[in-house]
Amino acid sequence: MTPQYPPSIYLASQSPRRRELLQQIGVAHQVINADVVEVPRIHESPSDYVQRLAQEKARAGWANVERQQLQVAPVLGADTIVVINNEILEKPRDAEHGALMLRKLAGTDHQVMTAVAVVIEDQCSIKLSVTDVVFRPLDEHEIAAYWKTGEPCDKAGGYAIQGLGAVFVQQIRGSYTGVVGLPIEQTVALLAEFGVSYWQSI
Repeated sequence: MTPQYPPSIYLASQSPRRRELLQQIGVAHQVINADVVEVPRIHESPSDYVQRLAQEKARAGWANVERQQLQVAPVLGADTIVVINNEILEKPRDAEHGALMLRKLAGTDHQVMTAVAVVIEDQCSIKLSVTDVVFRPLDEHEIAAYWKTGEPCDKAGGYAIQGLGAVFVQQIRGSYTGVVGLPIEQTVALLAEFGVSYWQSI
């Protein structure tokens, strides 16, 4: 029998995009702090890395639930990375780094990996979404202009598919919401394991 928990979750992420996606599917949630060190281990594959971070964030969030003696509810953690030729592209450090990443992505395909983990007490479940994204060729002018918009500063891979960066994308194969930061299909399946439904206001 599936255990039943309160029809709400804690979101171990400060991402407004993940909040919007949870709101879109009607999952009540509360943001909880979950600081983890985001550095790949030696010889750690991109898929292992992103799944580890999602799990660590969820576990850190659960630790805060216990520490603050909050109402018991599942904690969802997620992490998104951009990968090209097995190289992980995370958030750009500065304009030069952001431009370098976009030059690598221009005119070719890359993968966006988003891992989602849900934790409560000693239970943990995790799912991975991998989406192929194809960029059209980019010129130096638009790369520089895009940085000046401020949008790429805090985005994995230095772009936002749901924002101004959409003009760079020629094609995607996989989950659009996974590229945004929270793959809906995998998230709904995970939450169901913990007795949490979507469309909670209906």
